Amino acid sequence: MSKKICVIGTGYVGLIASVGLADFGNKIIGVDIDANKVDLLNKGISPIYEPGVERYLNRNLESGRLVFSTDIAKSIQISEVIIIAVGTPPKENGEADLSFVESVIKSIAENLNSYKVVVTKSTVPVGTNKWIKEKLTAYAPDKDFDVVSNPEFLREGKAAQDFFHPDRTVIGYESERAKEVMFEVYRALNLISVPYVWCSLETAELIKYASNAFLATKITFINQMANLAETVGADIHTIAKTMGMDGRISSKFLHPGPGYGGSCFPKDTMAIVQTGDKFGVDMSLIRSVIEANDYQKERMVVKLEKMLGNFSNKTIAVLGLAFKSETDDIRDTPAFNIVEGILQNGGSIQAHDPQAMDNFLKHYPQIQYCHSEFDALKGADALVLVTEWNQYRNLNLEKAKSLMKGNLILDTRNLLDSDLVNEHGFIYEGVGRR
Repeated sequence: MSKKICVIGTGYVGLIASVGLADFGNKIIGVDIDANKVDLLNKGISPIYEPGVERYLNRNLESGRLVFSTDIAKSIQISEVIIIAVGTPPKENGEADLSFVESVIKSIAENLNSYKVVVTKSTVPVGTNKWIKEKLTAYAPDKDFDVVSNPEFLREGKAAQDFFHPDRTVIGYESERAKEVMFEVYRALNLISVPYVWCSLETAELIKYASNAFLATKITFINQMANLAETVGADIHTIAKTMGMDGRISSKFLHPGPGYGGSCFPKDTMAIVQTGDKFGVDMSLIRSVIEANDYQKERMVVKLEKMLGNFSNKTIAVLGLAFKSETDDIRDTPAFNIVEGILQNGGSIQAHDPQAMDNFLKHYPQIQYCHSEFDALKGADALVLVTEWNQYRNLNLEKAKSLMKGNLILDTRNLLDSDLVNEHGFIYEGVGRR
């Protein structure tokens, strides 16, 4: 039986949950305080770039299963399940800021008119769902509700695929009543035999953090191996490929680059370190991952400056601003470090990204944004590839050579064939290879 669900927050997590759960046959109200965003969503326009999302958005709007609203009170009152999907940004000390979550809890407490299952999809530290339960009990004594932890494991750029074909669905719960409700919410996944992980609230919370911390560690490990390979004359791609043949390791996330970024890995690694500190548990491994990742981002700036001699009065073409391809998300993108390093040392930038330029413009209005990668190359002393967009993999090197003033290429994603690049008269540097 389908459920009436209120999803509070229409950012990345909330929007994907809204369109996905509606496509499962549930009746969804997506709630946001931003009236302009709600208006756009009700017109079928997604505020984020994510392949496939607008198609699902419009399909479910047209079916009547999905609507967006600014009326949080009414939306809570008429729903059986309330999903919290607001942001939990890091504080200065790395701890997760739960102020948005607490604001939502107060709204829920004020509108608990019948039994509700309150589901946390936001990434929150261990113990947060117990805290939510305590807060709701204090704000709304004698009201009937259950709290559930249901973390998301979506990859930006492949979120729709991950939502409809997840590796697993993790649900932390305390009552059989809540378990039955959540089983109905995700009933559609039974058709493809997706495994459920039913566990405690704390276990569900830590599964999310442990997963992201491990992936961040794996990325950082291969980046450090790449730096060593580059120094001793070894080829990191052969190393990574051979490592990946070992079933205990797998080839996923063994791709060297300029360091991880995005909305999850930086925030979640800092938060898990803070959680360890709070409970007196040594998290030195994760702490070193954070430090090594920061170093990797800065190392790209050093490599580029070494190639150029200095940045003063040099023009650099920067291709790629998003933290990864197939998204417009620039949160903690390695491009920030590269752009800042160039500008601080007297260089100028001509940048291109197929999706992220509008977002990047808000942070760096002083750089030149170009309509195409070739516009960015005109008169450039050097080219730095930052994001692994497919269109950059097939860069017309002959055309690039004719447009550029210099002949230097720093390929932070190893997108290009180094032999082919050298044949066209460029001086090329990748990551973990020569």
